[in-house]
Amino acid sequence: MALSSERLFDSLGHFGRFQACVYFASVFQAMSCGIHYLASVFMAVTPNFVCGFPGNVSSVLFHNSSASSIEDIWTLWTSTENYIVVQLENGEIWELDQCSRSKREVSLDLAYEYKGNKSVFPCSDGFLYDDTKWKSTVVTQWDLVCDREWLAKLIQPTFMLGVLIGALIFGDIADRLGRQRVIWFTSAGQFVFGVAVAFTFDYYSFVIVRFLLAMVSSGYLVVAFVYVTEFVGIKARTWASMHVHAFFAMGIMVVALVGFLVRTWWVYQIFLSIATLPFVLCCWMLPETPFWLLSEERYEDAQKVIDTIARWNKVSTPCKVSELCSVQQDDLSSGRMGDDDTSSTKKHNILDLFCNWQIARRTITVWLIWFTGSLGYYVFSLSSVSLGGNEYLNLFLIGAVELPCYIIACVAMDKLGRRNTLIPFLILSALICVLIMFIPQDFNILIILANMAGKFSIGVAFGLIYLYTAELYPTIVRSLAVGSGSMMCRVGSVVAPFCVYLRSVWIFMPLLLVGIMALLSGILTIMLPETLGKPLTNTLVEATEMGRNKKSCSEKNPPAHSGAALEKIEMFGQERISADK
Repeated sequence: MALSSERLFDSLGHFGRFQACVYFASVFQAMSCGIHYLASVFMAVTPNFVCGFPGNVSSVLFHNSSASSIEDIWTLWTSTENYIVVQLENGEIWELDQCSRSKREVSLDLAYEYKGNKSVFPCSDGFLYDDTKWKSTVVTQWDLVCDREWLAKLIQPTFMLGVLIGALIFGDIADRLGRQRVIWFTSAGQFVFGVAVAFTFDYYSFVIVRFLLAMVSSGYLVVAFVYVTEFVGIKARTWASMHVHAFFAMGIMVVALVGFLVRTWWVYQIFLSIATLPFVLCCWMLPETPFWLLSEERYEDAQKVIDTIARWNKVSTPCKVSELCSVQQDDLSSGRMGDDDTSSTKKHNILDLFCNWQIARRTITVWLIWFTGSLGYYVFSLSSVSLGGNEYLNLFLIGAVELPCYIIACVAMDKLGRRNTLIPFLILSALICVLIMFIPQDFNILIILANMAGKFSIGVAFGLIYLYTAELYPTIVRSLAVGSGSMMCRVGSVVAPFCVYLRSVWIFMPLLLVGIMALLSGILTIMLPETLGKPLTNTLVEATEMGRNKKSCSEKNPPAHSGAALEKIEMFGQERISADK
């Protein structure tokens, strides 16, 4: 396929007008994936709250401040350990905590401090929520507080579990039914399930519909990556594939903007879901990729697509399918002859990634980098709304900082090398995590800037690990290595929300965990070989020898072949790179 694709794009152009239209249309919808992945940061906010009270209130007391309604007290609320004293119209005095309420036995003067007897009652009259910022969230809708708080904390992990399953299912379906059909289904599914979330009638239906939304969102991201890379030539493929993630980051920025403008969760969800409606209305015009049509022996349909590309790109003599098939057949024949001595009927499994000490150490390191990249990415993103200051601006900046990081990753991995880019950015992200711990909590701007730097550093490492993983392993287990690494990445995304919840134990606990993992990953990466400019290996013996070679790749080969390497790698692992989100 490599030679035939080179021949096709040399004839039609590597990134002509047709490819540009298909690319930007497809990645525009990738914004919806970023939108839904991070929507819960505002949808599932837990505002300040206290127990409800039985009756009508006549006066409210909070420390030395008094008011006629609880709404006037929320601006003074500073800690979850606070309580509010209310006097009802019948003379009863109640102390309202977050998860319980106490009735004073002796109701004399209304005072904040009381040393007498009290009767404790559960919150059977519901809860009172601070609606100064959010008029409604899923937490306030279904009282996901106190003994039901764990249900709120499962919202993001269950979504990420859907991401994992969706990537597995739709990646396989796209190979069987075609990329075009899956793009149609998943993009329509994002709109339908996205709107349906807003009309769910209870918590469990909400979680189920969000789970389905996660599956189609993940499926779209996986298949869209394959789709655009099969339309883009080798000269633009590295940049094009990397910047699919940039549109995902733009989706995060959209979440911040809509969250700022809309403060009712179900209206907020509807606006997020219709943000990419234009693509849903026109996605049916996108053609199937010629390479999938050729693999299914639909030669006439493939030729029609090629002719359309040529017409848009103003190519007078487009490549013929018969020429591509002949080149591909010659490539397969020579491949069989060259691989007679190395091919085997043995079926490889996960244990082959631990066949010797060199490969096992490499596998553990690569898995750790995948896990750390995903963990750090979502910890920085999800915790951005808790940094102080304007939470909407915080999330917007955390998304915006990703846009330049992928440009830096593309340039650095071709100039400095994969390992030499990965190591400093992993260690830098660890150092930034430590630095944030020493910044005084009232220095909000400095804390936000440091978190942006941490997200930038982990984003660079996260952006290039796929290509580096594929280059580290031989042909016979390369797809297995990339797939297993991607699975570790998804595990990291499931764990990340629980890591963020550890802020309740210690405010710096999530940063400490990410910092330790990033530092450990950076140190272990030093033992990995550099792959820039080196040919792809075919056997485990060759891959092991590459690890033992201590010479820099720049002493042997010019560092200008990442595009060619990516061209070969995509034959056996394309559909996995975007599943890391």
